[in-house]
Amino acid sequence: MANVSVVCFLASYVVAFGLELTRLFRWMSISRAAMLLAGLAGLVAHTIYLLNRASQTGMPPLLSSTHDWMLVLAWLAIVFYLFLSAVDRDLPVGLLLLPLVLVLIGSAYWVSYLPNSVVSLNEDVVQERAIQNWAMIHVSLLVFGIAGVLLAFVLSLMYVWQHYRLKHKRTIRDGLALPSLEKLARLNWWAVIVSVPLLTLGMGVGVGLGLYLQKEAVEISFADPVIVGHGMIWLALMGFFIWLCLKRRSTGKHVAWMTIWSFGFLLVTLIGLQVLSGENLPFESWKTWHTEVQRTVPAMRV
Repeated sequence: MANVSVVCFLASYVVAFGLELTRLFRWMSISRAAMLLAGLAGLVAHTIYLLNRASQTGMPPLLSSTHDWMLVLAWLAIVFYLFLSAVDRDLPVGLLLLPLVLVLIGSAYWVSYLPNSVVSLNEDVVQERAIQNWAMIHVSLLVFGIAGVLLAFVLSLMYVWQHYRLKHKRTIRDGLALPSLEKLARLNWWAVIVSVPLLTLGMGVGVGLGLYLQKEAVEISFADPVIVGHGMIWLALMGFFIWLCLKRRSTGKHVAWMTIWSFGFLLVTLIGLQVLSGENLPFESWKTWHTEVQRTVPAMRV
């Protein structure tokens, strides 16, 4: 158990994705049970790894480091994959969701493994526990909000894919089963409506926690490039959220493309900023700037 590494569950997810790809070839018949078994094996190894990390750091994975936080996000995505695949055996959600999981796990190698120091800054046990609780609320809202973003992104890709298939009358020829456009549009709308408020609440709690820590003489800079980047993304998402609420009559295809572009940009920027500020890449100028504006790792850094 203690020897479980990232490679263990990464390999299982690669196998699951490879089996999912066989859906594209009607002449290949791969057992659905084999796909789910590979995904489930990876989830078990994934869970054990996170538990081992929590034991080593003495903190929940969401608070221990950026590395663990990104792996928790990948873990949630796998839970979505297994649940949706179990509910609808013909739904090819793995073809779109598993690549995102592999990117998240691969990116987790390049980000910081160091424990988040902000949750253990004070010698007062009661105050330290209160800070940890608020930090946990902050990162939990963010991780569930971003998980919703992942789901909305995948649903939008499915919508565009299904729209193309219907337009070119390929729904029978390729043998893949996708939900109706109406159902995909409805699910995508709800995913956006739920995820953006969760992200907003998460950022609000993070800002409040950062301001409180500043009063406690903790050096936290809101000029940190990661925080600034996340703030700009949030503003863009809020604009999209308001537009979506006001334009209920927009076509599903329009909403799907808007979701792909906006949420895709969020995911790329989120992962890119975390990787650039990590420890395993030789971006000295970026890391020097990042270190100068933020001498301690704040809760918002997660």
